[in-house]
Amino acid sequence: MGCKVDPIIERHSLTVPDPGYESVDEYLVARWTGADGRSSVGYKTLTEWFNKRLLKRLYEDHSRDTVSAHLDREYELITGDEDLQRDELAADIATDGFDIDELATMMVSWSTMRHHLKDCLGAEKDTSTAETDWESNTVQMARERATEKAQSVLSSLHSKNRLRDADQAEVDVQVKLRCPECSVRVPFEDAVERGYVCRTHAETPSEEPERERVQNQYSSLALSYVAIEALQAVVSGEPFLLEAATIAAF
Repeated sequence: MGCKVDPIIERHSLTVPDPGYESVDEYLVARWTGADGRSSVGYKTLTEWFNKRLLKRLYEDHSRDTVSAHLDREYELITGDEDLQRDELAADIATDGFDIDELATMMVSWSTMRHHLKDCLGAEKDTSTAETDWESNTVQMARERATEKAQSVLSSLHSKNRLRDADQAEVDVQVKLRCPECSVRVPFEDAVERGYVCRTHAETPSEEPERERVQNQYSSLALSYVAIEALQAVVSGEPFLLEAATIAAF
């Protein structure tokens, strides 16, 4: 499958603001592996950094405000699913010549960043000193297996002429968590990083007895595990599934 990271870098002349790096690719590898002496970061962090650099360049080319706070929020709306605010932003950026859906399509996914680092650039990451995080690792492994299975299916469909350009499609398998009290949905990694699914309801004191609360926590963990297993089963059995989202209620 083709990788669109380098073509984007070349087409939009993307650079790294830190003069210590000669190219975007050098920066990506150094930050992922920790070769620059700093703590290494993951695919998600690098994907967001890359996409925001791209969005900033596009905004600059159209003389649109690129203040960091505004850029971060607009990036969240462009790539998220907050329908009302996203529609408002769509109308706003349309005055600068942007189509919000086209912008979203231009952004790279975490799986594309992973492919670029490991396959295109041949980077390797030493995980011997990494902290043990079996929960996140389990979810990550499930996503990677689902992605690989879907890519295999796409290759087969392409070879059989059943799906045109299937070998060029990007597979984006996501695990999302949903608040049981409202419509908030967030990626698994974001919820783990900040320690809650929904800010509003996470701050609401629980009135349930301690024993019941603990039982509910175990039920939530079990639901997450079952949902992840279901995701893999669906991808294995459904050849037309290109994107999957696992939703667990916490």
